[in-house]
Amino acid sequence: MKNRIPALGILACALLAPLASQAQTEVQWWHSMTAVNGEWVNDLAKDFNASQKDYRIVPTFKGTYDESMTAAVAAFRAGSGPHILQVFEVGTATMMASKGAIVPVAKIMKDSGYKFDPTAYVSAVAGYYTAPNGQMLSFPFNSSTTVFYYNKDAFKAAGLDPEKAPATWPEVALAAAKLKASGHKCPFTTAWQGWTQLESFSSWHNVEFASKSNGLGGLDARMKINSPLHVRHIENLANMAKQGLFVYKGRGNVPEASFISGECAMTTTSSGFYGNVAKNAKFGYGLSALPYYPDVAGAPQNTVIGGASLWVMAGKQPAEYKGVAAFFNYISSPEVQSASHKRTGYLPVTTAAYQLTEKSGFYKEKPGTDVAVTQMIRKVTDKSRGIRLGNYVQVRAIEDEELEQVWSGKKSAKEALDAIVKRGDEQLERFQKANKG
Repeated sequence: MKNRIPALGILACALLAPLASQAQTEVQWWHSMTAVNGEWVNDLAKDFNASQKDYRIVPTFKGTYDESMTAAVAAFRAGSGPHILQVFEVGTATMMASKGAIVPVAKIMKDSGYKFDPTAYVSAVAGYYTAPNGQMLSFPFNSSTTVFYYNKDAFKAAGLDPEKAPATWPEVALAAAKLKASGHKCPFTTAWQGWTQLESFSSWHNVEFASKSNGLGGLDARMKINSPLHVRHIENLANMAKQGLFVYKGRGNVPEASFISGECAMTTTSSGFYGNVAKNAKFGYGLSALPYYPDVAGAPQNTVIGGASLWVMAGKQPAEYKGVAAFFNYISSPEVQSASHKRTGYLPVTTAAYQLTEKSGFYKEKPGTDVAVTQMIRKVTDKSRGIRLGNYVQVRAIEDEELEQVWSGKKSAKEALDAIVKRGDEQLERFQKANKG
C-alpha cells in the first residue's frame, strides 16, 4: 500500500498537466513562409510564447500565398480556420471586400486596450492596408519591395567593377553582354516578373499601371500597361532573351535559386530574398536600387509594396482576439522589428524600427541593406502609391502567361501587353460587379 500513494500522486499530476496547459489561449496562424523565412516565423512565435504565459501562437505553413488564401476562405465558410492569415499584397483588395470575414486590426488592438497609432508605421506601408475611412485593416508583416541583386565575383571575372551595380537598363544590358562574353550562361534573370517588370517598373518610372490611382481610388480601375514605355521595356527584355543575356527561369520566386547557385549573375526580386542570400550564397554579392531608363522624366520615383500582411479572421472568441492583439503588439516593437529586418531583408514597418537599425550601424556594416527602405520612403505620387486591384491573383497569372509568350518568341511585346490589358480588364470588371454593394 505504501507504494500506491506516490503512484496515485504521479497519476494525478499527469491528469492535471493537460488542464494546466489548457489555461493558455491558443491562436492559430496560417502562413506561407518557407526555408529561412519559415524559420524566422517559427522563431517569432516561439519567442512570443516564451515572453508570456497567457497565449500560445501556433504557426502553420499552408502552402503558397494562393493556396493558403484559398484554404482559409474554404475553412471560414465551414466555420473554422485560423485566427491570423498571412495574405500577400495582391490579395488585399479581395480581403478588403470580404467585410464579414475579417476584423480590422485597428479594432482588435483598440478593443484589447493597446495603443495603436497608424502614423508610427512607414506611410507607404500603412497607407496600402488602410481603408478609405482611415481605418487600418491588416497588420503589416513581411512588407518588401523589389531590389537588384548581383554577383560581385562574376562581375570581377567579367572585368566589371564589383562595387558598382548597373544603375540603368542600358547598363544592365551592357553588363549582361560582358558577363556572357566571360562565359556566364545566365547573365540576368528575374523573379516575380509581373511585380518587378510591370508593377514596380511602373511606379519606379512614375507611369500609370492602372487608372484610378492604380486601383486605390475605386473599383472601376482599368489596366494601363500597354503604354509606349511599357512596350519599349518588354521589347528590350525580349531582345536580351534572344541574345542569351536574359534567361527566363520561371514564375514566382523560382528563379531565385539560380542566383543562389551562382548560375545567374544578376536578378531583380524581393528585398525579402536577402536572408536566403546572406545565409546560402557562396560568393560576394551586392544589393542595389532597381535599374531605370535615364531618359524618362521623373525616374526613378519610388517602388511599391510587396510581401504580405496579417489579417484577423472573424468569428473567434474575445479571449482569442486578445491573444492576437498581444502578439501584434509584441512583433511591432522596434527591437523585434529591427531584428526581423536585419535577418530577412523585409522592411522595418515602423519609423522607430528603421531609426533603431540605422543607429546600430547595420546599414554601414552591410552596404545595400537600406536600399529597400530608401526606395519606399521617397515622396509618392498618385501613380506610385501602390497597386490595389480586385481579382489580382488572376491578373498576375495572366501577366505570367502573356510574358512567357514574349520570352519564347511567340508574341511581340505589344501583342502580349495588349492581351494583359484586355484580359486583366475583364477580371477587374468581374470584381467590380461582384462588389457593387
